[in-house]
Amino acid sequence: MDKSEKKKARIEKLRNKYRLVILNDDTFEEKISLKLSRLNVFLLTGLSIVLLISLTAILIAYTPLREYIPGYASTSLKRQADYLALTTDSLEQKIHIQQQYLDNIRRILSGDTLETPLADTNVVVSEASLSEDITPADSALRAFADEEDRFNLNTALQDINTFTFFAPVKGLVSGTFNPEINHLAVDVVAPRNTPIKACLDGVVLFADWTVETGHVIIVQHTENLISVYKHNSALLKVQGDLIQSGEALAIIGNSGEQSTGPHLHFELWHNGIPVDPQNYISF
Repeated sequence: MDKSEKKKARIEKLRNKYRLVILNDDTFEEKISLKLSRLNVFLLTGLSIVLLISLTAILIAYTPLREYIPGYASTSLKRQADYLALTTDSLEQKIHIQQQYLDNIRRILSGDTLETPLADTNVVVSEASLSEDITPADSALRAFADEEDRFNLNTALQDINTFTFFAPVKGLVSGTFNPEINHLAVDVVAPRNTPIKACLDGVVLFADWTVETGHVIIVQHTENLISVYKHNSALLKVQGDLIQSGEALAIIGNSGEQSTGPHLHFELWHNGIPVDPQNYISF
């Protein structure tokens, strides 16, 4: 018998019909009679297995039964993990904000300002080469961005202009605001024991001694405005005190290594940037 005949014989065996009969054991009455073939049995068995696997997968994927599978996290555990992840992210943002805030305070105490990257003078770019690649849409977008920047700057300045400042001290201005020499304040000379007063309502953020600037007091006001009073001979407030505009904060003095005589070194910061106090206060 060749291979083709053997193959035909196997196929015929699969197609051979058989009868499955279920009889009553006592009366031999025929209850169920089914005509089957080996092929039908294989197909039904395979279909049943596929159906069983599909139903099991659906039950595991869409019902709470999946929580009973070893190694599978429960829904409540996942919910807690998501909540902890969100909380951690929120805490990281708060820590970052607090760190920036502390950096600003350190910068104020040291008299530094924000660093801005200098332009690279070795790079020469022709205006013609730039204009070739600029489309009308790019020009419109650039004009909109420039206008937005000017609007934001003007709005910030208007926010300061809306305040009614109280002069911390009346006297002779011996040093003006000059960022070019890193003098980010106004120096005002006044008689000894003159009280230094708060320029606005606020809360005392810092009140302590530093080697360079002596007795220093820093007050946090609204709209991200901070006022700084340095070289005092004595402080009248402590950290956390709520103060009102015109309230005495300290006594004018000559403390600190950087002081050259009795005077008030007064700084005004807005959004982390020093501004000229004489633009808003008459000393």
